[in-house]
Amino acid sequence: MRALAYGYPSPWAGEEEGREMTNLRHYDNLGTARFVTISCRRSLSLLNDPHNARAVLHQLASLRRTYDVQVFGYVIMPNHAHFVMLPPEGSKLGNLVGILKSLSGRQISLNLQKLNSPFLPSLHITNNGEPKYAIWRPRCYDHNCRTLEAAIEKINYCHENPVKRGLVKEMADWPWSSYRHYLVAGTIPVSLNLLSE
Repeated sequence: MRALAYGYPSPWAGEEEGREMTNLRHYDNLGTARFVTISCRRSLSLLNDPHNARAVLHQLASLRRTYDVQVFGYVIMPNHAHFVMLPPEGSKLGNLVGILKSLSGRQISLNLQKLNSPFLPSLHITNNGEPKYAIWRPRCYDHNCRTLEAAIEKINYCHENPVKRGLVKEMADWPWSSYRHYLVAGTIPVSLNLLSE
C-alpha cells in the first residue's frame, strides 16, 4: 500500500490506477468520537487556496447544524483534512462525510473553474458519460476514539499537524484548525462541542 504524507497507510491503494479499492468498514453507533481523514484526489494541494479551505469549513459547520453532528476538533491541511466528530445515534458516518465531501467538492470545483486552475486536468473524470471534476479521493479513513484520552490525542494531532509539517512555527498561527477555539472560544468559523469527562 502507498503511504500517505501524514503517516497512515492508504486505504485507497490503487484508486488512481483504477484497481479495486480496499473495502473499508465503519463501526457506527458505538457512542464514541471518530477521527476522520478525507484526502484530495491525487494528493493535490487544493486546500492551499483559502476559498477552498473555507468551503470545507462551511460544510463542516452546516453538517453540525443540519445533522446534529458534534465537532470536537479539526484541521484543514493543503491536501487533506482531519476531523474529530461524533455523529448522532443512528447515523452512518460514511453518509455524513459523503455529504460534506459532495457539497464542499462542488464549491471547490466551481472555484477552480473560475480561476482556470492548472489542477483541473488532473481532476477531470467522466461520470455516466458526463464530464466532471473529482475533488476528493473516494471514501474516508476513520478511527473510533474509544476513550476520552484517545479523542484528546486526536484533537492534539490535528492541532500539531501544521507545525509538524513545517507550515507554521506555532499551532496558533495556522488559521485552518480548531486550536484557537480551545484558547479563546468563538474565534473560529465552526462552533465546537468541547470534550469533558
